[in-house]
Amino acid sequence: MMWTRVLVGVGVSGLGVSGLGLRASRDGVLRVAGAGCAGRRQQQRQASSAEATLKKTPLFDFHRQHGGKMVEFAGWSMPVQYKDSHIASHMHTREHCSIFDVSHMLQTKVHGRDRVKFMESLVVADIAELKDNQGTLSLFTNEKGGIIDDLIVTKTDQGYLYVVSNAGCADKDSAHMKARLAEFKAAGCDVDLEFLDEALIALQGPSMSGVLQQGLKEDLSKLTFMTSTLATVFGVPDCRVTRCGYTGEDGVEISVPRSRVVELTEKLLANSEVKLAGLGSRDSLRLEAGLCLYGNDIDETTTPVEATLVWTIGKRRRQTKDFPGADIIIPQIKAKTARKRIGLVSTGPPVRQHTPILSPEGKVIGEVTSGCPSPCLKKNVAMGYVDAAFSKNGTAIQVEVRKKAVAATVSKMPFVPTNYYSG
Repeated sequence: MMWTRVLVGVGVSGLGVSGLGLRASRDGVLRVAGAGCAGRRQQQRQASSAEATLKKTPLFDFHRQHGGKMVEFAGWSMPVQYKDSHIASHMHTREHCSIFDVSHMLQTKVHGRDRVKFMESLVVADIAELKDNQGTLSLFTNEKGGIIDDLIVTKTDQGYLYVVSNAGCADKDSAHMKARLAEFKAAGCDVDLEFLDEALIALQGPSMSGVLQQGLKEDLSKLTFMTSTLATVFGVPDCRVTRCGYTGEDGVEISVPRSRVVELTEKLLANSEVKLAGLGSRDSLRLEAGLCLYGNDIDETTTPVEATLVWTIGKRRRQTKDFPGADIIIPQIKAKTARKRIGLVSTGPPVRQHTPILSPEGKVIGEVTSGCPSPCLKKNVAMGYVDAAFSKNGTAIQVEVRKKAVAATVSKMPFVPTNYYSG
């Protein structure tokens, strides 16, 4: 799902690491920039000072021990890649499987009799219709129809909703939920929030099932895409295993007690199919899969209709119109919008965020929100927003790269076919 502002080797400004004296080479490796020993020492001191203020996941030391190149992301120190190149890590995930540390994401339990009513007061999904242990991608929206964040909500059979939302929006999301909680409490409703301190790892790739099944009593063939279960995983109890991910491949996210996450990660890595992967490959994987990145492709100025995320709005919710911003969003479904999120492909120089999108005549018709060279397709893939008249798949357009117009084509997403397991 969700959510990592990095484009390794194709624009690192989103990493928030420019102040650390880092630059990206063509192979995507982050290196210390600047000449001379004195400059390097100063940059190392700056990096050390900055790193000291960052939050760390329970796997921080583990990442360093395994060659992780650590960068700042959303106030956390996270691995952008390991010893393998960005492309090698990307392709390993597509062909085998990789472990991603996503412990920085916000995990929440919503308790109480009115938990579904509470959650539906914040998001566009039909939570009530979910079966036990089924989840859905949804959106927090504001009263203007903008997207506050994207999140996954799972209706567990344990008497609570399990919610995972973006690290970069953690403070905003928790404050948003707490404010609504106060309103519900004042109205006498039975609902409570529990913000979890668990670790979270994602095991993603076509060989995930074969690897994970060795450490599970439960039959993974019965755990389909967007369903969840509590399980003991390789001897580690109290894990929540949810079949989902942010790569387009078959995969799971495992919420695991902090004290046991290193143990579980080591046991998974004991299988030769498994390697560690960082934020860099995670971003190129999600872009090939056509998945939005909050802060780039969606934000509080974009509506679900503009972002082509109408499918996240439950049918019943469209009729009841009782979610934030419904009075703006619902009419847009029929009336259409002036702009629309599209995918595009091109050859030649990489297409980066903020690249202008042009009509065949050279008029600016939109802007790229995410872009990178696709390791799988060997051409550039990107998404962005354009005037609706240019949003049809196959439309010839242009992108302005280094002040030169480059031919591009509006493309259906995902760019690379997804492999979610449906049973």
